[in-house]
Formats: sequence, structure tokens, C-alpha cells
Amino acid sequence: MSENNKADVLLGLQWGDEGKGKIVDVLTPHYKMVARFQGGPNAGHTLVFEGKKYILHTIPSGIFHKGCVNLVGNGVVLDPFIINKELDQLNIPLDVLQESLFVCGKAHLILPSHRLLDAAFEKKKGNFKIGSTLKGIGPAYTDKVARTGLRLTDTASESFEDKYNALKQEHLRLAEGLDFDIDELRLDGLTFHDYEKAWFFGLERLKALPRVQSEIFVNEALDKGARVLAEGAQGTLLDIDFGSYPYVTSSNTITAGACVGLGLAPGRIGEVFGVFKAYCTRVGSGPFMTEIRGEGADVLRDLGQEYGSTTGRPRRCGWLDLPALKYAVMINGVTRLIMTKADVLCSMKTLKVCVAYEINGEEKNISPLTTDSDSLNPVYKEIAGWNCTLDNVETFEQLPQPLLDYISMIEDFVNVPVDIISTGADRKQILIRKGAGILKRLSLS
Repeated sequence: MSENNKADVLLGLQWGDEGKGKIVDVLTPHYKMVARFQGGPNAGHTLVFEGKKYILHTIPSGIFHKGCVNLVGNGVVLDPFIINKELDQLNIPLDVLQESLFVCGKAHLILPSHRLLDAAFEKKKGNFKIGSTLKGIGPAYTDKVARTGLRLTDTASESFEDKYNALKQEHLRLAEGLDFDIDELRLDGLTFHDYEKAWFFGLERLKALPRVQSEIFVNEALDKGARVLAEGAQGTLLDIDFGSYPYVTSSNTITAGACVGLGLAPGRIGEVFGVFKAYCTRVGSGPFMTEIRGEGADVLRDLGQEYGSTTGRPRRCGWLDLPALKYAVMINGVTRLIMTKADVLCSMKTLKVCVAYEINGEEKNISPLTTDSDSLNPVYKEIAGWNCTLDNVETFEQLPQPLLDYISMIEDFVNVPVDIISTGADRKQILIRKGAGILKRLSLS
């Protein structure tokens, strides 16, 4: 099988918010298809171009490129209300959408009552809450695994409404058992009843999009020579199996998730592009060993505009964690690294980088991802910052030497090249290394 018949994968290597949407948008002209393989509207992929900002929660980030086919795979969970809002934002005519946006019928639906349960469970946890986006993701995946969920294909059945109401009543019963008052609930500013009405309106619009079997659709495209890019959501360290459990999302965010979330055989995975920030951020609860606290965190947060694109919550900020990055590279089989937000650190004279963990007096250079933070002590290396603007840098090779040294240190640690660096929010603020392997891959016919 030639490399042309393999799908490339692009995913995040930290706790999400790495800037994946922008990178997919930049790479899309080299692909015929962009396919989302997991997660749901808890994702927030931000794209900035022509002076406008767009945030995509479910729709793949290739939607702005004419001639690109966008696929929402079977591993994604769908909220028709939120998809309807996204379509309003895009303002793309239906006839164009029907040629560029395809949805797998096996994708599960997020019911309004899934969002109700999400809020009820999170409230019940009190001080031990996960930090959910409250989009109903966890309860929807729970029903999927329990084999009680509803899929998009079920909407064609005459019994769909009965199935919907039966599942909703079960959710309401569970919420009542958790002493949760539905009358106090507001979903995107709406009461449960009003949200439900808007949900069904969005469902009709969703049903108008072409429905496919993602496993057949994507493999047939590859067989015909189409170039496919699988787009992940959230980040590796939030993976349900390999992340900082239980402070994780409800799906597999790693490369293997592209196989089960689209129907790709492992042998059909080509390059794996891993996206990471020049520093670290995290939203919600959970261990964050390199977190900066106090004024330093506020400065970094404001410089990087680190506020959740889905929730608006301020992100926790910290130094780059190389052992965790090495872990993410290993678990995903990353072949090419892409670093974002290097410009955010421009004003800093010195930086810290975590290069190891001390565990019971022994140093480890790969993260164990334990939630027992008391047993871990990050070992830092202090390095010089670049302390200059990147606005006038036109090529990768023109980057200031301290930044090039920073990149070299990362490459030596994880043994994978950094081929692309992002120097700002706009799609034009991107630098690709001369002679980089990614160029060879993207130039394939």
C-alpha cells in the first residue's frame, strides 16, 4: 500500500487548546477530505482569517476551503442545537453544504436530557467535580457504551420519538434521584423545554445533510487516491484511557481513536502530526505539575488570551512539560511536531522547562501521568527567552537563535522534528521549516 493510500492524523499532545483548528485550516489545501473522529461540541477549534474569528465545535476545520470534503465520523457525538448554531455562523447555502459536509449515520446524538444529567452529575460531585464543559458529552458516551443511545440513523425510524421520550424519561428519573431541580437548569440561556424545541429544529437541519457510513466513505476515498486528514479534538492528556484519569474526556483522543472513530485499519494511518503549545494550559480540574500560580499565570493567560473557546473559562497556565510531551509522542506514534503560540512568550527574558520528574528520589524523563501529585516533583531547566517580536520573521530559519535553541531542545528530548511553528492567530502566521519532512508529504500528488 502506497503512502498516498493512507490517512494522516492531526491531534493535540497536551490538554487540548493547542491550536489544532488553525493548523488543520492551513493544511487543508493539500487534502481532499478532513474528517473528525471523536468528541463533540466540547471541542472549540478557533480559526482566524480575513480579520474574522470563527469557532467550530463539531464541523471539521476544512469547511472553509472550496473543494474539500468534510466528514463527521461515527466516533463523534452530535448536538443538533449546537450544530444548527454553527451552520448559522458559517452561512453556507444548503446546496454547497450537501457537497462539502457529510455525517456518519452511526454517530450518536446528545439529547437535551444528556446535558441535564451532565449538570446534575457535576453538581453532585461538589468539590470533586471534573470540570466538565456541561455539553452532555459524558452521558451521551455512557449511553452509547450501555447500548441505550440514539444514533443519527435512528431518526429515520417511525419509532424515533417514542425511543427519544423513553430515554429522556430515564434521564429525568436519574436527575431527580440526584436532587437536581430541572426548573433551575439553563442550557445556553434557555429553559430545558425551550432548548428541547430548538434541538428538534436543529435536528431537521442536521437530517438534511448527506448521511454516510464513515468506514466505507473514507476507505473508498483513499482507494481512489484522495488525501485524507483525520482531525482530533481535545488533547492526548485528556484521553479516556491514557490521560490523567479521572480528569479526562469521554473518548479516545489519540491516534488509535482515528481508527475506531472513522473505521480506518491501523495500516491505513500515514503521518501523525502532533500539535503542542510552546507552554502548557489546562481547563478544569486535574493534575497540572508545571502550573504557574499567581501573577505570573495571569500575565501568561492575558498574553495568550487563554480563555476557553467553548466555555469562556480562564485556562490554567504553566511551563512546557517535556516528559508529558514525550509520553504523548510515544502513545500516538507522532512523526511530525507542530508548535503553536511561540509569539506569546516573546516578552519573557527567561523561561522554565520541565525536563524530568523526581519520583521517590529517582528522576524519570517520561511522565507517569499519575493523579498522586504529592509523589511527583518537576525538575526544571531555566533557559533564555527570545525577548523579541516575531512579527517580521518570514521564514523558519530567520527565527531568533534562543527560539531555535528552544526548538532543538524539544526535538532532542522527544526525538521527533518540529516542522511547523505558528507565530500568531491568523492562518498566514505560519512558518514551515525548509526541507522539512512535512513538505515532502504535502507535495505528494
